[in-house]
Amino acid sequence: MAVNAADIYRKGQQQTASKENIVTMLYDGAIRFCNIAEVAIDENNYEDANTNIKKAQRIIGELIAMLDKKYPVSEDFERVYNYIQELLIMANVKKDKEFLGMAKEQIRGMRETWMEVLKQAKGK
Repeated sequence: MAVNAADIYRKGQQQTASKENIVTMLYDGAIRFCNIAEVAIDENNYEDANTNIKKAQRIIGELIAMLDKKYPVSEDFERVYNYIQELLIMANVKKDKEFLGMAKEQIRGMRETWMEVLKQAKGK
C-alpha cells in the first residue's frame, strides 16, 4: 500500500494544531467539500455530490460539538450552524447548487468571524 506524503503531513498538522487552528481547518474543509460537491452537481455525479455534502455536514456537526456552552454567544453560533445544516440537507436532497452556495456563504461568514475573533484575541 502506497503512503501519500500529503496525507501524512496533513494528519500531523491536525494532531499538533491548536484548537483555534483546528476550527479554521474545519471551516476550510467544509468550504472545500462544498466546492467539490458543486462541481459534482454540474457533472451530474450525484454520488460524489452526496459524499462531499455529507462530509461538510459532519464538519458542521463537529463545530457544533466543539461549542463551549458556557458562553452565551455559543447559542447564536449553534443557530447558524443548524441553519447551515438545513441548507446542506436541502442541497443534498435536491442536488441544488443554490442551497449549496447559500451554505458555503454562511460557512465563509463564520470563518471570517472566527478569524476576526482570533485577531482580536491576539491583540489583547
